[in-house]
Amino acid sequence: MAFIRKVKTGSGATAIQIAHKLYGRIVKIEHLGSAHSDDEQKLLIDIARKRLLGNQQSLFKDYPSAVKIGLKQTVSALLFQLLSSQYNHLGFSKLNDDIFADLVLARLVEPTSKLDSLRILTELGITGFGKDQLYRCLQQIIHKDYRHTITDCCFAYAQPFGLSLVLYDVTTLYFEIQKEDDYRKSGLSKERRLEPQIIIGLLVNQSGFPLQLQSFEGNKAEAKTILPVIEEFKRQHQLPNITVVADAGMLSSGNLTALEDAGYSYIVGSRLNKIPYDIAQYQQRSKLLDHQIITSAISQSKRIIYQYRAKRAQLDLRNIEKAKSKAERVISGQIRTKRSRFVSVKESRLQLNQKLIDKAQALIGIKGYVTNLAVPDEQVINYYHQLWHVEQSFRMSKSDLKARPIFHHKQDSIEAHLTIVLAALAVAKLVEDKTGMSIKRFIQTLRPIRSGIVTLNGKEYPAEAELSTEVKNIVRKLQPGY
Repeated sequence: MAFIRKVKTGSGATAIQIAHKLYGRIVKIEHLGSAHSDDEQKLLIDIARKRLLGNQQSLFKDYPSAVKIGLKQTVSALLFQLLSSQYNHLGFSKLNDDIFADLVLARLVEPTSKLDSLRILTELGITGFGKDQLYRCLQQIIHKDYRHTITDCCFAYAQPFGLSLVLYDVTTLYFEIQKEDDYRKSGLSKERRLEPQIIIGLLVNQSGFPLQLQSFEGNKAEAKTILPVIEEFKRQHQLPNITVVADAGMLSSGNLTALEDAGYSYIVGSRLNKIPYDIAQYQQRSKLLDHQIITSAISQSKRIIYQYRAKRAQLDLRNIEKAKSKAERVISGQIRTKRSRFVSVKESRLQLNQKLIDKAQALIGIKGYVTNLAVPDEQVINYYHQLWHVEQSFRMSKSDLKARPIFHHKQDSIEAHLTIVLAALAVAKLVEDKTGMSIKRFIQTLRPIRSGIVTLNGKEYPAEAELSTEVKNIVRKLQPGY
C-alpha cells in the first residue's frame, strides 16, 4: 500500500512524501518536495494525491484541487543557445552587434523577410527591438564593413585546416522587377529566368566552408568574376600563391593567362566541343577503358587531362537519347518549343541534326581538366571533383537560407542581406561539420524542444525542457573541445 506522509526537516520545512509499505514495513519513499508555507504544503499534498490516484477514478468525493497550473510562455531557447555558441565560436561576436547576430540566427531557423524575423526571434525568446533598429542594423552592416570582419573570422577558422587550395563557383539571384538598374541587369541565368539578376561569386575551402562572397552586375560574364574575388581574398589575407579550382564556366584563354600572370595555380573544367585529337588517335588503335586518362600538353607549363568514365558515359547516352526523342517530336509537330538541342532548320523546314548527334556521341563519357599544377593527373581530377562543396553551399543559400533578396531594392540593402547570408552559411557549415547532420535536420530536431515559464497558483516558475538521448548527444558534439 502507499500513503502520504509529512516529515519535518532540519531546516524547519515540511517534506511531503509518498511512502510504500509491504508487510507492514516501508520499502520505498518518493520525496515530492519541501514546503515552507501552508500554500506550498497544500500544493504538494494535492500533487501527491493525484500521483496516488493515477488514472483511476476516485471512490470518494474529490478533494477540491489546490493546484492551478498555467503556461505563460514557451521558447526554443536551447536551439538559440546552441546556434549562438557556434556564432561566437567563429568569432563573429567581435562585431559587438546583437541585432546582427539575431538576424543571422533567425535566418538559420526560418529564412523569411527581415520584418518577419522579429516573429522568429520571439519564438527563440528574443524580444525588445523593432523594425527601426533592424533597418539601422542593415545600414551598420555596410557603413562598418561587417563583411570584412566576417571573412576575416572565416579565414581564421579555416586556416588551420589548410588553404593551399580553394574552390570557386558562381550563381545568379533574380529579382521580380520589370526594369533593370545599374546593378540588377538581365543576363545568362542559372535558373533560366528572364528577370533582372545579380551574379554571386562564392569562394570556399576544400570542405565547403565559406571564405569570401562577392556580388556583380547581372550581365557580367562568369569568367570575369573569378579574378576579382581571388585577388581580393589574397590581398585581404596576404596569402602566398594558392590553387584555384573552378568549373568550365571560368575557362577562357584570357582568364588562364591572367591567373598565370598573377602567379596562381589552377584547375579548370574544359568544355569539349569536338573530339580531342589525342583521343581520336587513341580510339583508332584501342577502345577507351573505364577511368582511362589521356593527357595533352598545351604549353610548357599547362596541360589538359581527359578522362573517360563508364558511369558518365551511361548518363551522357541517356541524355542524348532524351534530347533526340524530344527533337523528333518537335519535328513531327507533337510538341512546340523555341529550343531543341538536335533540331536544325534547312530551307524553312525542321530536320534532325545528325551531325550534332554524332559529335555528342563521340564525346560520351569524356571530361577535360585544364591545369598548370605539377601534380599527378589523378590528383588534379580529385581536386576538381571537390567543387560539389561549392554547389552544396549554393543550394543551401538558395533553399535552406533563401539567399534571394526579393524584398530589397537598393544595392546597399542587398549587400547587407548577402553579408547576413554569408555569416549564416558559416554557422550552418560549422554545425553540420560538428554534428554530422544537415542544418535543416538540426533545426527540425531542436526547434520543437521548448522551455518556458509556468504558473502554479499564481506564482511563476521556470520550466526546463527534458532532453532525449539524441539531443544530449547533439549538445555534447557542439561543446568546445569535443
